[in-house]
Amino acid sequence: MSKSKLPVPSEPPSAVPAEGYTVLARRYRPQTFADIVGQEPVARALENALTSNRVAHAYLFTGARGVGKTSTARILAKALNCEKGPTSTPCGVCDMCRGIASGEDVDVLEIDGASNRGIDEVREIRSNVQYRPSRGRYKIYIVDEVHMLTPQAFNALLKTLEEPPAHIKFIFATTEAQRIPITILSRCQRFDFTGIPLASIVERLGSIVEREKLQAEPEALELIARRAGGSMRDAQSLLDQLLAFGGDRLTVEQVHQLLGTAGDDRVVAIADAVSNGDAKKALDLLDVAVAAGLQLGELMDQMIAYWRDLMVVNCGGIEGRELSVPSRHHETLQKQARSCEIDTLLAGLDVLSTTKARLRGSNHGRTLVEMALVRLSRLGELVSLAQVTRWLSQVGTQPTSSSKSASPVQLPEVSKKKFRSQSLMA
Repeated sequence: MSKSKLPVPSEPPSAVPAEGYTVLARRYRPQTFADIVGQEPVARALENALTSNRVAHAYLFTGARGVGKTSTARILAKALNCEKGPTSTPCGVCDMCRGIASGEDVDVLEIDGASNRGIDEVREIRSNVQYRPSRGRYKIYIVDEVHMLTPQAFNALLKTLEEPPAHIKFIFATTEAQRIPITILSRCQRFDFTGIPLASIVERLGSIVEREKLQAEPEALELIARRAGGSMRDAQSLLDQLLAFGGDRLTVEQVHQLLGTAGDDRVVAIADAVSNGDAKKALDLLDVAVAAGLQLGELMDQMIAYWRDLMVVNCGGIEGRELSVPSRHHETLQKQARSCEIDTLLAGLDVLSTTKARLRGSNHGRTLVEMALVRLSRLGELVSLAQVTRWLSQVGTQPTSSSKSASPVQLPEVSKKKFRSQSLMA
């Protein structure tokens, strides 16, 4: 389904006046099950339920933001109320389909759970479900962010949700399914929406750029997709912003400039300096990056992603891995991964993650990042706890140089005397 044709916008870009511009995320919203990207199992299950007449009275769509929950709910509503339905392929042109797509149909009620979370709103729903739909087959309630309802509201909804009238369908959407009472979950068919794969997002963004009669570098689209973190809506919103910033052609440099991120070459160079234990070079590269307007928080995110790449390549190789850097850096990534011990990489991830967390509440962000780079540069000089334990167990002997990890470090004389005295006292 990911290779299906892009949804056709209601108006061509040239026909939309400036004051009536519709953002890309709305203009290219999926209109059929075939348009849904990254949620093929969910789309297939709903299509089969429609064709076999096994549509449940209540559904729960759960997953991260921007992965298609509300769009799928609208498509299901169109499939149920289409003039040619119920059908797994709604026409999209009849009055019912167009009204549902625009959110103006009187029989498909979209409710924001965050602002209609009280028991009074649920009681109003209960009093209205007895009335038949005005013109469609079903009256459909789409409740977004349903986890925001109060416990009393959930309790008031239980009986209606368990045995609603035949003309009523409930579709709930949430990003936090764990906050929904089990009594509600047990009355719904649950579908978990996963994060959309990077390749699928890049493909859809490329189709949108082509439809908009613009140009974009493939690597720029990959950066946008990676930044979106599996959210199609976030990727489309960011693309919209960047197209306005970049003009007719979107480049990698423009993406980094607007987001305040470091170029992949710069991240690889910092990692190379750190892996060689060259703290001075790493700090010099940081100075250049900060002078160019780099956001320190973004740098930490990129370095965490790069160290994650080093970890997975060190453990399982590079084939088939989804990495944070383009293919032109894969050879360098492999060399760096092979030159480091896995424990060193894990310690580096701990340093970077801790620094990222401390940046949020500190006014000395640059100092924290510089500390992180120096610590990363010195990880190769550290001695494992197991080695220290072996030294302590061999009181009166010098550490041997046969151990590779122990060779660069010797126990201080004061410490050895202390260890001996403690041993004698024991």
